[in-house]
Amino acid sequence: MDKEEYRAFFESVYRHSLAHILAKAVIEIYGKENVQYAIGPQIADGFYYDFLLPVGISTEDFKTIEDKMREIIKRRENWVCEELSREDAKALFAGQKFKQELIDDLPEDEKITIYRTGDDFVDLCRGPHISNSQELMNTAFQIRAVSGSYWRGDEKREQLQRVYVYAFLDQKTLKEHLALVKEAMERDHKKLGAQLDLFMFDDTAPGMPYWLPRGWRMYQALLAYSREIQHRHGYQEISAPLISKKKLWLISGHWAHYVNNMFMVPGICGWLKADQEVPGVLDNLQEGLAETSTVKLPAGTALFSREVDDAMGAKPMNCPNAMMTYRRTVHSYKELPIRYSEYDVLHRKEKSGQMNGLFRVQEFRQDDDHTFVMESQIEDEIADIISIADEIYSTFGVTYRAELSTRPEDFMGDIEVWNRAEAALKKILDAKYGEGGYEINEGDGAFYGPKIDLQIKDALGREWQCGTVQLDFQLPHNFGLTYQTKEGGMEMPVVIHRAIYGSLERFIGIIIEHFKGAFPFWLSPTQVSVVPIRTAHNDYAKEVADALDRAGIRVEADYADKNMNEKIKASKTMKEPFIVVVGDKEVEQRTVSITVRGQKQQLHDVPLDKFLEICQKLNKERTKDLEGSF
Repeated sequence: MDKEEYRAFFESVYRHSLAHILAKAVIEIYGKENVQYAIGPQIADGFYYDFLLPVGISTEDFKTIEDKMREIIKRRENWVCEELSREDAKALFAGQKFKQELIDDLPEDEKITIYRTGDDFVDLCRGPHISNSQELMNTAFQIRAVSGSYWRGDEKREQLQRVYVYAFLDQKTLKEHLALVKEAMERDHKKLGAQLDLFMFDDTAPGMPYWLPRGWRMYQALLAYSREIQHRHGYQEISAPLISKKKLWLISGHWAHYVNNMFMVPGICGWLKADQEVPGVLDNLQEGLAETSTVKLPAGTALFSREVDDAMGAKPMNCPNAMMTYRRTVHSYKELPIRYSEYDVLHRKEKSGQMNGLFRVQEFRQDDDHTFVMESQIEDEIADIISIADEIYSTFGVTYRAELSTRPEDFMGDIEVWNRAEAALKKILDAKYGEGGYEINEGDGAFYGPKIDLQIKDALGREWQCGTVQLDFQLPHNFGLTYQTKEGGMEMPVVIHRAIYGSLERFIGIIIEHFKGAFPFWLSPTQVSVVPIRTAHNDYAKEVADALDRAGIRVEADYADKNMNEKIKASKTMKEPFIVVVGDKEVEQRTVSITVRGQKQQLHDVPLDKFLEICQKLNKERTKDLEGSF
């Protein structure tokens, strides 16, 4: 096999086999009677295994576990796969409750296999695996971390210890990955967000960021850029209510498919006349896992229900509002395409363990658009959307690739319309990227239409799904949307759902890490910091700051009676693009001295008018780099 085939084999087989080695090591260290071992899959950079143990694993234990793993590998034990009956499998794993549950959940006709490593370790596994531990002799691994996890992701179930391990072909590759991890930690948007005073979180609003003045300025710059491009391409911006009655969500289908992910404002059924005890109250809606209790309610308690007609929900998506906006009047084919962009706040409920800084939040905005087209306009409209993605992503210096997801088994609508739509999308992608230049995910489209997802790649080579272009044949049907054709009849439009940033919160998290907090001039929260050497220079410093402000430059000036170097250090900590210093010479000559971020050499005797011109040019052109500005 060639190098890439071997790498793929390593990632799918060797890493999984190393997970078994980890489980065997933990059992040998802590004792078989003390260890409940759950699952241990391979992941992108290694593998993990979940354990229930009587003691906590700490970083001090990592070396002991790693050494035991190496000792086990050196035994060169054979790996043997056996097929068992359900009864024999349950007997073999007697006392291992997680394995018992996994066996019970297997379909009746499922083949049950185990893998033995030597004579003293066995695991329930489909495989495949290596044939002898000596195949792992040259692999390189290192325990990354231990974290808490819930069995099957359910916070009502057992809390386990998840041991994460990096695993690679050799020490060189592991070392390179560890360097990448170190760099990623230095770029962590949560760390930089606090350091640069961009945003914060508070437990009174989980997963809902507070945007601080500096962060909100950057947020507004992103919105302004999006609005500018969309205006050029004929979009009309709308805004709609953030909460709507149940009726709207029933029409859109969200009530049936998404209600448990929505923040609800339940309606009131009435009030209790007397104290009541309500038996059989479930503590969650997960079938088979919920516990019941009796709840005591005092007289006067309001009875709320999301099932009554006046129940309301905070919108998780903008789609229904765009449908209602379109439906308000009769449309002609001459008006299409109609493009409604929207930046309203959205809310989606997430489990607490899934939230992660700006990457996974419960409150966010999207650069959302819903475009209403005739079927004959799909191809041209999506080509235009791809051109917008090209412009935006190139501005941030990121590359991207496209994925096409096609008709799923549970599709809705006319199959011939689906076929034509998919053909149109393929034609666009073929023309843009060439045949085979994009990935096709067969059967992975939404039930209401095929879609194109855009995966951007950041400075560390990590991919993020941001942009999406989705065709929708279902929502126009649900809302009874039509347009008058050239012949005078009525036809249903096709809706294109489109986002380029995706969630602005998530996109900002990505670009914080991509730029390591050193943003392009046009995006920087503060673009110019003005530092007077002494308070005697404050008047001219204010004149400089006012001139920059009038020119549309985001500027801050520090007029405090402090040491100049202290002021400059504070500005450098905030990674500000330009630090302007003014003293006697600058006042006399009406110039500025400039420290450019990332450059040691200070620029002197720059005329103020020239500096203003440069700043305006950087804003207008949205240049990524500061080099060559002067």
